[in-house]
Amino acid sequence: MTFVSSLNDILMRAIIIFMIVLAACDSKTYQTGSSSKADEAAIQSVLEQQVAAWNEANIDEFMKGYWKSDSILFIGSKITSGWDSTLTRYKKGYPDKAAMGKLRFEVLRMDYISNDSYLITGKYFLTREKDTPSGIFTLLFKKKKGNWVIVYDHTS
Repeated sequence: MTFVSSLNDILMRAIIIFMIVLAACDSKTYQTGSSSKADEAAIQSVLEQQVAAWNEANIDEFMKGYWKSDSILFIGSKITSGWDSTLTRYKKGYPDKAAMGKLRFEVLRMDYISNDSYLITGKYFLTREKDTPSGIFTLLFKKKKGNWVIVYDHTS
């Protein structure tokens, strides 16, 4: 047996072993370090609850989707820091049911970042008597005390 044929034989065995190991690694078996359908469903549920609260003209309930912390950041036409400031901003910008209209979200992407972080990209659509504003958003969801909450919101 020549050196080249021995090398080819070793290389071929290594490739076969690699393929077997790769086939044995089922991503569903390893939830640590990968996205979870349960987490994605929980995040979707937060968004659905926000839409329902908004459509009932209940900003206080809508805000339950945000982390109640001075550390949250909302970026719209200006930068707002903190949960209380974000609540105040919403109440000033949407003082009544007519101003709030009916909200609909369209989630475009749910990007897994880590076991406690997802980046959500989507579109929002408001239907009001006199106009139909719409735009895009990027939300950073973090798992805090077992619950998924928004810690960063960039909506334009």
